[in-house]
Amino acid sequence: MRAVDIIIKKRHGESLDEKEIRFFIEGYVNGEIPDYQVSALLMAIFFQGMSAQETAALTQAMLDSGERINLCGIPGPFIDKHSTGGVGDKVSLPLAPMVAACGIKVPMMSGRALGHTGGTLDKLESIPGYMTSLEPAQFRKGLLEEGFAMTGQTAHIVPADKKLYALRDVTGTIESIPLITASILSKKVAEGAEGIVFDVKCGSGAFMKSYDDAKALAKSLVATANTMGKRVVAVLTDMSQPLGFKVGNFLEIEETLDCLEGKGPKDVMELIYWLGAWMLLLGGKAKDISECQNLCQEAIESKAALKLFYRNVVRQGGDLEEMQKRRGSWRSEFSMEIRAEKDGYIVSIDALRIGLAGVYLGVGRNRTEDSVSPTAGFIFDKKSGDPVTKGERIAMLFGKDSQSLEDAFPIALDAISIGDSAPSASSIILEEITVS
Repeated sequence: MRAVDIIIKKRHGESLDEKEIRFFIEGYVNGEIPDYQVSALLMAIFFQGMSAQETAALTQAMLDSGERINLCGIPGPFIDKHSTGGVGDKVSLPLAPMVAACGIKVPMMSGRALGHTGGTLDKLESIPGYMTSLEPAQFRKGLLEEGFAMTGQTAHIVPADKKLYALRDVTGTIESIPLITASILSKKVAEGAEGIVFDVKCGSGAFMKSYDDAKALAKSLVATANTMGKRVVAVLTDMSQPLGFKVGNFLEIEETLDCLEGKGPKDVMELIYWLGAWMLLLGGKAKDISECQNLCQEAIESKAALKLFYRNVVRQGGDLEEMQKRRGSWRSEFSMEIRAEKDGYIVSIDALRIGLAGVYLGVGRNRTEDSVSPTAGFIFDKKSGDPVTKGERIAMLFGKDSQSLEDAFPIALDAISIGDSAPSASSIILEEITVS
């Protein structure tokens, strides 16, 4: 078998079989197939696509390139959620303990901020002492005792994904739906998930900006996961404006606590209840989505979810007392305000521009080695549809230094549009994609 023959076959739009895909992935990880041949195959896949069977074979080959988290001996079911990324998306943080409180195990492997999108690990690490690099035994113990654990991807889990992603980043093949699907699913299967709820964002702040592209990705994720024997649903959600009122690492921990106390922002609460209900349904905890939503609400109202979150903070090394002490007051000393320039209504708050401004402030990063600030970010007083009067504060910006504010302010100001009439109200939940 020769790499060049496989490249030519895919270039002509033919389907690759499992042996050909495995040959390529194993050869690349082992250093036997060079970057330039892998780049050629990636470009062929970008233009010719892959079937659900091919994508599943690619996912499986990537999965087998490294270790898996061993969950043997832990009673399931194991259901996870994956978001394709957004601005102010702290949903995983209240969602995991809420679902765990309902009897589902949530093995959550999360990522860091890159570009304009936030990272769950960076948010968690803004809690003093919190550790996101867990040994397998620590991860298992968290699942056994709290029902969920939060960790980052190690160098030994799906190493093929790390190598392929770096190559996709410099070859213009990031936006390939089969490659995105294999990247996401290989990590989710490696962590032991039996069922997965995909939160596929669309809108200005999403990876997939258009509705059609987001729906195509959702269908690919569902079809491929189903081919691999996983229970799955994809929920298309709106990411045209930031989620919640707070964007930033510790700021989103604060809003997480608000959600777990049952007083979170309307859009975030709607999303965690809906995604949580689907996780319970996939885990067989109730017969319909309505009953599952009720179980989620009970977990919040009873404070069971909040208590599990506190226990997780302590288990993973966080200083619970210090977290509570800093709540509501831990802010950067460098701040500016955005005030309304006229009377009217907030027509839109562009999530992409807020995310890009956040990178300047220190919320996100342009390169994986960049540092982030725990106290940088935004606090919004208003959301899309809210009335404003001239001079009224719309948002506060907190930067890592004074220069970051100067750089971020004009971008953030340009993100906010004020008009004479309010936009039509709409749900953050757009559509659901299930196995057909």
